[in-house]
Amino acid sequence: MKELSLYNRRSFIKKVSTVGALAGLGGLQGFAQGRPRQEIKLTILHTNDVHSRIEPFPMDGSRLQGLGGVARRSTLLKKIRNEENNVLLLDAGDMFQGTPYFNLFDGKVELELMSKMGYDAGTFGNHEFDNGLNGLLKHFDKANFPFITSNYDFSNTVLAGKTKEYLVLEKSGLRIGIFAVGIKLDGMVDPNNHKGVNYLEPIPVANRLSKKLRIEEHCDIVICLSHIGYHYQTDQVSDLVMASQTRGIDLIIGGHTHTFLDKPTEVKNLDGEITLVNQMGYGGVNLGRIDYYFDKKSGNKRYLAQHYTVDPSLPEDQKMWS
Repeated sequence: MKELSLYNRRSFIKKVSTVGALAGLGGLQGFAQGRPRQEIKLTILHTNDVHSRIEPFPMDGSRLQGLGGVARRSTLLKKIRNEENNVLLLDAGDMFQGTPYFNLFDGKVELELMSKMGYDAGTFGNHEFDNGLNGLLKHFDKANFPFITSNYDFSNTVLAGKTKEYLVLEKSGLRIGIFAVGIKLDGMVDPNNHKGVNYLEPIPVANRLSKKLRIEEHCDIVICLSHIGYHYQTDQVSDLVMASQTRGIDLIIGGHTHTFLDKPTEVKNLDGEITLVNQMGYGGVNLGRIDYYFDKKSGNKRYLAQHYTVDPSLPEDQKMWS
């Protein structure tokens, strides 16, 4: 895993320039021809499958020992926000289940701490349903950020009207459209825990909403929060499949399969354009980062990507516990 925290700008630029992320997304033509750009930078930070890992992994000899912890992540987030003007923080689901914090407090701690860290939006994974719909609703008011669920129809449940089908945010004149798709709950979750939820197939939902966000909402970038999984050996729909069978999605922030990616995967969509797919493993040991640079005059955009490992070199933000 990559060492994270106190990186310097020189090593950062050197590292991300090797990602190969510039091809097909606007490139460096303006720089190569000596013309200065008027670009807007958007920094997207993301997590997935944190699974109630509030404290770092224990020092038990496992490969993730000593990594993670929300207080360290908070320190890192504050550092990045102090350096950048336009920052989004997103989560792709399964924030619940995995440590005694969830068993004892039913998700209250997770939602309170995510709110303190300033998440802009999240979505549901299958483990958000472990205590049923009433259990999910129990501490819903502790989240001061919206949850987006585009292919779970909660109309006939206690969660009706509690989530958003999509979200549009603005940063420095950029319009950012976000929607979210989750995995089919049948066979994964106790039927009583998702009774009344109407599941919609993710690819048609993704195509409908990406078109709506592009054309009706005039979004400069479209992001999908996904909890359907990165890749499968079967014909099950995954992030890679969805990216290839849709249009208009710039970035899929994934979850569910606990996949550690060193860099985003570039997938050609139905129009031959690039959709990025990224995922940060599990347990909150990594924080993903993708910086998009928008040239509003030409309409081109490019990206640089990296991730941080949340390790003991990061001091804990003690304000998290107050």
